[in-house]
Amino acid sequence: MFYIEIFAVTFILSTLFALGGIGSATALVPILDMMGLNFNFAKAIGLFVNTSTTITSSIMNIKRKVLDIKFAFPLAISLAFTAPIGAYLSKFIPENFVKSLFVLFLFFAGSMILFGKKEQKFNFTSPFIMPVLGGIVGIISGLLGIGGGSLLLPILIMLGFDTKKVAVAMSFVIPFSTFTAFITYLSFTKIDWILLIITAIGAILGGIMGNYIMHFHLNQKQIKKIIGILMYIIAIKMAFGLI
Repeated sequence: MFYIEIFAVTFILSTLFALGGIGSATALVPILDMMGLNFNFAKAIGLFVNTSTTITSSIMNIKRKVLDIKFAFPLAISLAFTAPIGAYLSKFIPENFVKSLFVLFLFFAGSMILFGKKEQKFNFTSPFIMPVLGGIVGIISGLLGIGGGSLLLPILIMLGFDTKKVAVAMSFVIPFSTFTAFITYLSFTKIDWILLIITAIGAILGGIMGNYIMHFHLNQKQIKKIIGILMYIIAIKMAFGLI
């Protein structure tokens, strides 16, 4: 019965977030934790779901030749090397502290969806910033069990990088951080493989359903507002759980 509940929650979340063009793992990790799953296992699921749902679009972008490899590769490598460090650090950092960071991240992600304007603020497009930024975000994403795209996308655009180039690059680089961090969590977290696979299937099917419904010309801005408010609600509930 619990497997059916997890599948249903994952499917509904993935459908809603796909309608807004956003990955669902950011909300899935805290919700799974609230449903009673071990926090590290919930993070491992979030990372696996992120890998499963983004790797397909990565391959498609490579085939369509819309990906700038020279731009994305330094970011991907730095994420791949540092995300496992963040994941490993979660063994030693108190769980409540990590959850507090997750609350702050949810408020940040929700605010960017609701109020953030994806526009250039600076003109700082040095190639050296990519591995540095990727390294910092990689540690955070590994620690929290997220892909890191919600952090990287607005920062890179704000620094002056091309919006379309950054958006395409995100789908390519995220699997590098999520997969390597997931492998790290495997080394010290007890995994229910049936639950993991069920969750991944729910996320993939939800993403397909969301993309299908999107063809009916729904108002994506309104859907994003719902997602942003949902992130606020999850953050507040998570914060109260820490008191």
